[in-house]
Amino acid sequence: MALLLVLLLVILLVIKLTCCKFLHATPSQSSKETDKSTDLVVREDYDFGATVLKLNNPSKRNALSSAMLTRLGDSLVQAYKTPETKAIILKAEGKVFSAGHDLRELTHDRGTDLHREIFEKCSELMKLVQDLPVPVIAQVNGLATAAGCQLVASCDIAVASETSRFATPGVHVGLFCSTPAVAVGRCIPRKVAMEMLFTGEPISAQEALLYGLISRVTPEDKLEATTLSIAQKICSKSKPVISLGKAAFNEQMKLDRDAAYCLTTNTMVENTALVDCQEGIAAFVEKRTPKWTNQYNQVIDNSKK
Repeated sequence: MALLLVLLLVILLVIKLTCCKFLHATPSQSSKETDKSTDLVVREDYDFGATVLKLNNPSKRNALSSAMLTRLGDSLVQAYKTPETKAIILKAEGKVFSAGHDLRELTHDRGTDLHREIFEKCSELMKLVQDLPVPVIAQVNGLATAAGCQLVASCDIAVASETSRFATPGVHVGLFCSTPAVAVGRCIPRKVAMEMLFTGEPISAQEALLYGLISRVTPEDKLEATTLSIAQKICSKSKPVISLGKAAFNEQMKLDRDAAYCLTTNTMVENTALVDCQEGIAAFVEKRTPKWTNQYNQVIDNSKK
C-alpha cells in the first residue's frame, strides 16, 4: 500500500503520458543516426544528465509544422525514456525560437479535418511538456510567437537572451491565438495576456521576465552557459525527488487551498519514504555529499512490523 502511495503522482503522470498520442507514434530515427543538417530536431546529451533538443528548421523560422510537432513530441518521449536524462533543454537554430504554426498548412484547401489534427497535435505536445516527469527548460534566443510563445510558456523554466521578444500575433492574420492563450494566460497577469492577444504586439525579454513568462534574462553570449548551469544544478539532485515534486506542484495548482495542502502533505510523507530522501538527510547530518540512487525505491518501514 505504501509503495502505491509513494508512486501515486508518478503513476498519474504515466497514465497521462500513456494517453499521449506521441507515445503511439512510430519512433523516428535518433538524431545520432540521421543527417543533423536536415533533421528537424537535433539531440545532444550531456554527461551530467541533460538532454538538449534543438529545433532545426531556421529557414522556416522553426515553425511548428505538423512534421515538427511530431518530431519534437517523439524526441521528448525518447529523451524522458532515457534513464540518464534528468532535465531537457529546448532551444532553436537561428534567430527565431519558433514562429508558431506553419500557416500554409492552415489554408482552406487543406480542410477542417487537417486543421483540427494540427491543433490537437500541438495541444498534446504542450501538455506533454508539462506532464513529463523531468523538468523542461526553454533556452530562447530571438523571437517566440504564437505557438512558439505557447511552447515557452509550457516549459517549467525559461531563460532568454536580452534581445528576445515574445508575441501572440494571430490577430494580424485573422487567427486568434486561442490555444496559446491557455499556456500564456496561466503564466502572466490576465490583462497583460489580453493586451498581447488583442493587439498582437510583442513584449521584450525584460517585460516577459517582469510578467512571469520567463524566469531569467541573460546576455546572448552567456545564454547557453546560463541555461546549462541551471540544468546542471537540477541534474545534481535526485531524479525521483524532482519528478515527485514537479508532479505535486502541477497537481496542487489545480486544487483549492485545503485540497492542495492535503495532497502535498501526503506527498511530503511519502517523499520521506524514498531511499534518496533518507540518503539526503543522512548526508546532511554527516556533512557529506549525498549519493543518489535515482530510483523510486522505498526504505523499509520497521514501525509496521
